[in-house]
Amino acid sequence: MVDKAPTARALARETVRTAILDAARARLTEEGPAQLSLRAVARDVGMVSSAVYRYFPSRDDLLTALLVLDYDELGAAVEAAESPVDRADHVGRWVAACRAIRGWAVAHPGDFALLYGSPVPGYVAPQDTVAPASRTTHVLLRVVTDAWAAVPGSALPPDWRLGAGPSVDSRPGTAASVADAVRYAATHGFHADPAPEVVLRTLMAWTTVYGMLSFELFGHAVGSVSEHAAYFDEVVVRLAHDLGLASPHPVP
Repeated sequence: MVDKAPTARALARETVRTAILDAARARLTEEGPAQLSLRAVARDVGMVSSAVYRYFPSRDDLLTALLVLDYDELGAAVEAAESPVDRADHVGRWVAACRAIRGWAVAHPGDFALLYGSPVPGYVAPQDTVAPASRTTHVLLRVVTDAWAAVPGSALPPDWRLGAGPSVDSRPGTAASVADAVRYAATHGFHADPAPEVVLRTLMAWTTVYGMLSFELFGHAVGSVSEHAAYFDEVVVRLAHDLGLASPHPVP
């Protein structure tokens, strides 16, 4: 069956919807997610607010559409950056993915604030946002689990590959604290037997990447970091080593 081409009406509607989303994204940068207003967005696109409500019945519907758009856009950028890298070059894949996250975030600070800043009062993201939100995380998780694919978690030695620092089993309750993440990696097909130590370090690295970006974009690193890109790269490479990742090539 041949798919029907979109009608002129459908194309016109999509054009208006895109204009509304673009205006909303501009306001995210200018005012922040909590201040987003359908009436203000309507003024920006030259529409009466009642017309905008035909596309987005409420502010929450607009926020959800923005979340899905942003998560998908970020995920696509990260996937595109990581996929061409040699599959055996786990450090290179990790660095490429993390650089893509930063590149997108720096280019879209308002959108980053919506995704990873303070929650918008009164708004609860629906289930529709979960799959788009997982795309970037899945790229990072896949890099790590690919690197450890041949090592069953139950067989991981106490000092594992690095031989530095305490293992996850050395502190009561630590393994249990990451049990949900271990289960997620297993049930979503990333690793049949994820090692809690590897999962713990992955969570630490993941939150560090976004923490660095939050400090940079929200002004918390002023007076501490003068070259953000160089600092970000250095930390990302150190995180890769902390994760036990290997590379047959020098890190560019």
